[in-house]
Amino acid sequence: MLVEMKRTPMYDEHLKLGGRMVDFAGWELPVQYTSITKEHLAVRKSAGLFDVSHMGEFFVRGPAALEFLRWVTLNDPAKLRVGRAQYSMLPNDKGGVVDDIYVYRTEEGVYLVVVNAANVAKDWDHLNRLAADFDVELEDASDSWALMALQGPEAEATLQPFTDVDLSTVRKNATLPLTIAGVPARIARTGYTGEDGFEIFAAPGDAPELWRKLVEAGAVPAGLGARDTLRLEAGFPLYGHELTDDTNPRCTPLAWVIKDKPYYGREAIEDASCAERMVGMMLERGIPREGYPVFAGGAPAGKVTSGTQSPMLKKGIALGWVREDVSAEGSDVEVEVRGKLMPARVVKTPFVSPVK
Repeated sequence: MLVEMKRTPMYDEHLKLGGRMVDFAGWELPVQYTSITKEHLAVRKSAGLFDVSHMGEFFVRGPAALEFLRWVTLNDPAKLRVGRAQYSMLPNDKGGVVDDIYVYRTEEGVYLVVVNAANVAKDWDHLNRLAADFDVELEDASDSWALMALQGPEAEATLQPFTDVDLSTVRKNATLPLTIAGVPARIARTGYTGEDGFEIFAAPGDAPELWRKLVEAGAVPAGLGARDTLRLEAGFPLYGHELTDDTNPRCTPLAWVIKDKPYYGREAIEDASCAERMVGMMLERGIPREGYPVFAGGAPAGKVTSGTQSPMLKKGIALGWVREDVSAEGSDVEVEVRGKLMPARVVKTPFVSPVK
């Protein structure tokens, strides 16, 4: 049976711009418009514009909203003032991760949780099950928002003419409501590329015009392909690849997200061993891809979970899980690329730092 894919409010804009559309988590989205490399470099050097309306948005409200979020997430939302945001994860009860998320405190007693598109239904069920013991109200507002991400060193300059808010005063991980090009919206100074930029939440009916105005102002439309290579250069995980229901976040470079407080599944996360760890790897030759095996001293040592040729470094880069004994920075490993073992080295991420 053929399942009809979902489309974002910017679908027609993507077609007009020549976007090559693909299925991503049940959504018809552009993988690229011109070339992945050109779009990638536009974000690194100027400003790129992504349609991320497929992401899910949940609101958590009520007297126990904070208590609930402290229980279901690994980071500590008690540290958030109104107008601030934090990266976090939803733990399960077997030492793994339900999803990685962003939590925004939008008002007193009101939090916005942004989740991955492929996990909207799973996350919604998980949170509702755990909410039964708390005085909270959950709202799935995913269909009420369009979402775009303006990313790159020129993102602020590109967006500034469309709003009266002085964007230079908006700090990293801040969020606030404002008017953009005459329509109500919300921005968040967060991102998934390693560069500066803004997520722009807007009503679905207003979003296509905002998209057109930003493109006319010089933002380069960028697709899923560039989004993936950019997040890889930044060392950011992708759920379903680096993070899964079975991967322990304590064994990743993101272990800092786990705060010392009561949380769902804490015992399972703390009791599990780190026989493997998530690392970054760099190759002088060869392009690593998801699923490629990793060796050390001729013995199997792990596998690549995401890999590409870095447009900035012109080298192969990868994230993957390897045995703990070869996970230290500087460890020499080999990645099997098309039947050949290519020398690689475990390196610290990010592979590429933001352009200043």
